[in-house]
Amino acid sequence: MSKPTPPRKTQLPLFGGKPGPPSSHRPVGEEARISVEPSWKPRPGGARAPVATRSSLPPSSDEQRHDTLPSPALVAAPPRSAAPAEQVLTVARLDRLIKRVLDTATADVRVRGEVSGLHRAGSGHLYFSLKDEKEDAIIDCVMYRSAPAGSRKRVRDGEVVVLAGRVTLYPPRGRLQFIAERVLQAGRGALLEAVDKLKRQLAAEGLFAAERKRPLPAAPRRVAVLTSRDGAAIHDVVRVAFRRGPVRLLLIPTPVQGAGAAARIARAIALADGLADVDIIVVTRGGGSVEDLAAYNDERVVRAVAACATPVVSAVGHEIDTSLCDLAADVRAATPSHAAELLVADQGEQRRQLQQWQVRLRRGVQHQLGMRRQHLTELRARLGEPRRLVLEQAQRFDELSARLERAMRRDLARRRGGLEGLSQRLSRRDPRRGLQRARLRLGELHPCLRAAIERHLQRARRRLVRDGGRLSALSPLAVLQRGYAIVQRPDGRVVRAASEVAPAQALAVRFGRGTARVNVVAVSPDAESVPNDEG
Repeated sequence: MSKPTPPRKTQLPLFGGKPGPPSSHRPVGEEARISVEPSWKPRPGGARAPVATRSSLPPSSDEQRHDTLPSPALVAAPPRSAAPAEQVLTVARLDRLIKRVLDTATADVRVRGEVSGLHRAGSGHLYFSLKDEKEDAIIDCVMYRSAPAGSRKRVRDGEVVVLAGRVTLYPPRGRLQFIAERVLQAGRGALLEAVDKLKRQLAAEGLFAAERKRPLPAAPRRVAVLTSRDGAAIHDVVRVAFRRGPVRLLLIPTPVQGAGAAARIARAIALADGLADVDIIVVTRGGGSVEDLAAYNDERVVRAVAACATPVVSAVGHEIDTSLCDLAADVRAATPSHAAELLVADQGEQRRQLQQWQVRLRRGVQHQLGMRRQHLTELRARLGEPRRLVLEQAQRFDELSARLERAMRRDLARRRGGLEGLSQRLSRRDPRRGLQRARLRLGELHPCLRAAIERHLQRARRRLVRDGGRLSALSPLAVLQRGYAIVQRPDGRVVRAASEVAPAQALAVRFGRGTARVNVVAVSPDAESVPNDEG
């Protein structure tokens, strides 16, 4: 994709002088026209009367739920005179005739279309256009404030609605218009649906996040304005900005609607962002319908605004108009004039505020000086003569010195008495005297301790001899010395009965002196003796 070429930078001429009046704008949308084709029916006497017939309309789902359209009433034309001269109607009478025909033939019409160019008048009436979504057709509509409030709230730009009302002619302008009495059905138009879908997508990416918003510089040196050269927006910005104070404006001419406008606006934003001496970029245009503001709802323009390193002010349309460009900009202004007020501080208001601050500052300084003079006078009265104050302080110093000396003497005397008492207590508890008494006591206890040890040893020897004899008598070795033996199995267990061994089993026989290894030849569980090998 080739990189778009930025538009040529052009400064608005005569920015230093008084701006000219805004250029006129054509009304939004094309003027709607409706044709009434007469059909002729024979009438008594051979004359024919015109009958207004309505064109066939495709019935919508809502129309199928309601009654069919009323049959057009017959409006009899005045009989032709026999005079050869044709009757000439005035414009007012022709308008009234057409209005009567339309009012009667379209007493209760239901029409479906997309709302465009909605304007809520201060009187409470709604003025808008209703256009066909599929074909190139549009009609002006009005909904009076006498219509139900719920229906008036459902009429919004971009909404697809089914309106019930009648077609009439507005005589002062000779223009057809549809008087909507109530809204039967409402839905979102294709353009509004696409804008909402893009809005949700860009919001999910964080392009509208509040933390991305940057504050505007307090005193911008140069401001780039991106709008049409011939539109009213640039004149509003110039008039308000120069009225409030000096500022340097740079106009970058940019188309504000139509084919290719979005791409050129995006390139102009990138161009203005690349200028080193531009402090703020203003993207602005006048009001219009949803279709007229479509370029500022384009994804390319929104991303270009979000990618700007320079703070961007968006003033697209009127206060009730909100575009995606407004959401992505750092600051959103309600109108182009409001944008100029945000950019340039009002010097007259600043002077008045500065004068008020000067008056308040002067009053504050005078008040503070008066308070401090009064305080100084009070301090001087309290201070009195300095020499007398010095003498009083010297006398006070002498008194305090004498009190300190007396206090120190009393404290020294008390401490001497305490020291003497501690010395006496220490002399009574001299450790050398304690050691001498302990040595004498130790000399007295030493023979007693020796005698007690001897007596204890003699008793222990006698008890050892007695216990040794008893132990020898109970020892199994002593039994073995008397001729007995102990038979043990290979695992060391003692054999106490013949039933615990089996023939050919190896056993160990322990005597008083030594051990013998034997094998069992036979086992007799009773008390009979086992025959020897010789028998």
